[in-house]
Amino acid sequence: MTITTTGVRVPAYLQNPQRWVLVEAWDALTAGAHRARPDDAGSAVPTYVARDTDSELQARLTQAAQQGGLVLVLGESTAGKTRAAHNAVRECKALAGYRVLAPDNGPDLVIAVDVVAATSVRCVVWLDDLERFLTPDGLESGVLAELIRLRTPVLATMQLRHYDIFSPHSTESPREDSAEPRTSGTGARVLKQTEPLYLQRRWSDEELARAQNCDDLRMIDAVTHHGPYGVAEYLAAGPALLTEWRYATRPGGYPRGAALVSAAVDLTRTGLRPPYTTALLTSLHQHYLPDDPLLRPEPIDTALAWAARLRYGATSLLLPTSDPDAYGVFDYLPDHTTSPVNEHAWQSALDHAAEDEERLTIGVHAAATAPHIAEAAWRPLARHFTRAAMNLGVLLAKAGRNEEAEKVYRQAANAGDTAAAVNLGFLLAELGRNDEAEEMYRQAANAGNTTAAFNLGHLLAELGRNDEAEEMYRQAAATGHAGAISNLGNLLSEAGRSGEAEEMYRQAADGGHPTAISNLGVLRANAGRNEEAEDLFRQAANAGHINAAVNLGDLLAQLGRNEEAEEMYRQAVNAGDTAAAHNLGILLFKAGRNEEAEEMLRQAANTGHTTAISNLGVLLVNTGRNEEAEEMFRQAANAGHTGAYHLGTLLAQLGRNEEAEDLLRQAADAGHTDAAHNLGVVLATAGRNEEAEEMYRKAINAGHTGAAHSLGILLAQLGRNEEAEEMFRQAADAGHTDAAHNLGVVLANAGRNEEAEEILRQAADAGHTMAISNLGVLLANAGRNEEA
Repeated sequence: MTITTTGVRVPAYLQNPQRWVLVEAWDALTAGAHRARPDDAGSAVPTYVARDTDSELQARLTQAAQQGGLVLVLGESTAGKTRAAHNAVRECKALAGYRVLAPDNGPDLVIAVDVVAATSVRCVVWLDDLERFLTPDGLESGVLAELIRLRTPVLATMQLRHYDIFSPHSTESPREDSAEPRTSGTGARVLKQTEPLYLQRRWSDEELARAQNCDDLRMIDAVTHHGPYGVAEYLAAGPALLTEWRYATRPGGYPRGAALVSAAVDLTRTGLRPPYTTALLTSLHQHYLPDDPLLRPEPIDTALAWAARLRYGATSLLLPTSDPDAYGVFDYLPDHTTSPVNEHAWQSALDHAAEDEERLTIGVHAAATAPHIAEAAWRPLARHFTRAAMNLGVLLAKAGRNEEAEKVYRQAANAGDTAAAVNLGFLLAELGRNDEAEEMYRQAANAGNTTAAFNLGHLLAELGRNDEAEEMYRQAAATGHAGAISNLGNLLSEAGRSGEAEEMYRQAADGGHPTAISNLGVLRANAGRNEEAEDLFRQAANAGHINAAVNLGDLLAQLGRNEEAEEMYRQAVNAGDTAAAHNLGILLFKAGRNEEAEEMLRQAANTGHTTAISNLGVLLVNTGRNEEAEEMFRQAANAGHTGAYHLGTLLAQLGRNEEAEDLLRQAADAGHTDAAHNLGVVLATAGRNEEAEEMYRKAINAGHTGAAHSLGILLAQLGRNEEAEEMFRQAADAGHTDAAHNLGVVLANAGRNEEAEEILRQAADAGHTMAISNLGVLLANAGRNEEA
C-alpha cells in the first residue's frame, strides 16, 4: 500500500519504513563517509579509531533517543564528522533495532515526519550536511518540534563554514531578528536549539596513540605521515588532491582541468547546489584560465577526464553523478579555499538557481563579501517572499541605506512577518524614532514574537519606563527567553530588589546563560561570598563571556591573587576587551612593572577609554614624564573625564596655579572631592583664605579626611585654634596621622600636655617621625628625660 500524507505523494524510498535500513546494517559509505584508499581486501572504510568526543556524543544520542532532539556534530571537511556520527549510531544501545531515516532533501524530510507519525516506526533521522535541510520547506522549528514530540532522535553533521553562515550570534542587547542576513532565519532558529559537538580536524595525542595501536596499516601509515594535517583528511586524500589541483595550472599540467575544478569549487561556495552541468562548468571555467600563451590548455574532454579521475582509490576532484553530463565537487576543496569567489561565479549561480529558496541561499552566502550579489538575489523575491524582504532590509540597513531598509521592512511587516516588524523597530530605535519603534515592537509582541517583547523591554528601560519594561521582560521571560530573564534581573537589581534579581539570574543561569551567570557572580561578590562568586565567574568565562573574565580578574586582584588576576585579564585582553587592558595596566602599575603597565594603558587609551587615558597620565607623572602626562590629562579632560582634576593637580605642582585653578574648579563643580580639596590648597597658597576655606568645607562635607586636616592648618595659621582643633580631631579620628600630630602640637601649645601626649603617642605609634620628635620634646620639657 502506498502511503500519502497531507495530499502529497510519498517518494517511493520513504513509503515503507520496514525497508529503511536497520541501524545494525547501516554502513559508513552509505552514511556519507569519505572513501579511503582501499586495503588488500578492497575495503574503502578504514578501522574506526575512537575519538575523544565519542563518550559525549554517545551520551547526547542516548538522551535524544529517549526524549527526542537534535544532536549536531560540527567540524571542518574530512575532520571525521560523518564517521564519528555513524559509529555513535552503531554503538548506541538505546538505538538497537531502530531504522535509519535518511531523506534526500528538506521537503522529503517533512513528508517523512508524517510517515513516522502515521506508522510509529522507531528510527533515527540522519541529516548529513545539515545546511541542505535548513530551509522553510525543510527542517524548520515546527518540524523539529514534531520530531521531539515523537521522541525521534535527529543526528546531523555540518561544516564550520556553513555553521558560521546559518548560526545565530548571541547578544544581550536588542538585535534585529536576523542579526546578520540568513536563509529566512530558519537555520538560526533551529541551530539555537542545540549545542554543537565540535570535532577537531587535528587529532589529539591520545587519538593518535589509539590509531598507532590498531591493526589497520592505513591508519598506521596516516599516523606516521599525516604531518600538519588530520588523520581523517589524510586518509581521504584531501591534502594530496588539494595540492594536485593547485599545481595543475602550469605548462605541461592540466590548466583547463584545474580551471574546471575552480569553477565547481566557487559555485559550491556561492550556495548553488550541485551537480553542475558540463555546459555550465565549460562556460564558467574560461574565467579561471590564466592569460598565459605558454600554458597551452588541454582539450576539454581531456580536462574533464583528468578532473574526474579516481585518485588513491578514494575520490576525485570532480565527482561523477548519475547524470553523465553533470558533476559534484570533492567537499574538501571548497572548505580549504579562501580566495574571493569569482564575480562570474556569483552571476552564474544566480542565473542557474532553480527556485526561490536557492536564490535566497545564494544571497546568504554572498551577503558578507559580495553584498551587491545578495541584493540582486533578494530584491526580485522581496515583493512576494517576505523573508527575502527581511534579509534585504538587514543588508540595506548595514550599508546605511536606512530609508530603503525601512521601506522593505514595512512591506514585509505589513504582509504579517513579525520578524520584519522587529527589524523595523530596531532600525527606528537606532534612528532615535522611539515612538515608532515602540509601535512596531508592540505590534510584533502582541502577535507572539518573543524577540519583540525582549527588544521592547530594552527600549522602555532605556527610556526610564521601568515598570513597563519589567512587564515586557516578564512576557518574554515566560517563554524561556534567557536574555529577557537576565535583563529582568538587571532591572530588579538596579531597583534594589536583590532577592528577585537573584531569582531571575539563577533561572537564566540554570539555562546556561553566561551573562546571567556572571551577574549572579556580581551579586555574590557584593555580598562578600567570594568563593561562590569566583566559581560563577569561572563558569561564565569558560563559556566565552569576556566580561565574566574581567570580573574574575577584579575579584582575584582584590583578594591579592595577582598572578591569577593577570591571567584572567590577559585572556580578556586577547579577546579585545578594553576594560581588561585598563585593569591589567593598573595591576601591573601597582606591581611596579611600569613598562608593561604603560603598554596596557596605552592599548586601552587608544580605543578612547578615558579612565585609561587619565591613569596613563598618572603613570607618566610617577615616572617623571610631566609633559606627556599633561597631554594625557588634557585629552581625558576634553572628553569630560576627571582628567581635569589630575591635570589641575599636576599644574599646581608645577607652579602654574592660574591654569590649575580653572581645571580644579571644573572638576570640583562636577563633584570631585579631591579636586575641591586641591583647589583649596591652591587658593590657600595664593592667600585667598576665605575661598580656600569654602573649598575645604565642600570637600569635608563629602567625607574628605585630608580636607579636614588642610582646613585645620589654615585655621591654625589664622589663629582660630578652637576651630583648628576641631578639624584636626575630626581627621585624626578618621586615621589621619598628620592631623593627629598637628592636633598634638596645638594641644601642647595650649598647655594641655596630657592630651597632647596621648595624641602624639597615637601618631608616633603609627610611625609618624615628627610626632616621635615632638613627643620627645614634650617629655623632656616635663623632666621625663629617660622617656624622652
